[in-house]
Amino acid sequence: MRQDDDAFVLGVSGDLDLESIAPLVTALAEAGGAGEGPVVLDLSGVGFADSSTVNVLLRAHSELGPRLRIARPSAFVERLFDVIGLRQALPVYDTVEDALVRGSSDPAAVREP
Repeated sequence: MRQDDDAFVLGVSGDLDLESIAPLVTALAEAGGAGEGPVVLDLSGVGFADSSTVNVLLRAHSELGPRLRIARPSAFVERLFDVIGLRQALPVYDTVEDALVRGSSDPAAVREP
């Protein structure tokens, strides 16, 4: 986790499943409780994600609202989001910089399906 001014960027890599999701839950809680700025998840390094990941992301979105921003999803994560329709619920950005600068207040910055 890195902090940029009032924003937090969480770089996530590896496989995310029921056995490995706990550190992400902890990091999201810490970042969410540490301020009012954006919490950006860089998912470019995620090779696999299952329903536990989807559950964590939806709960985080419920708690953080527009502060939660997804950046650079891996090909696997993009396919997962497309298949289950998660793209309509979560803001997804091409880069971490877009997520930080434009944020959810600029709908043009959000990647379309």
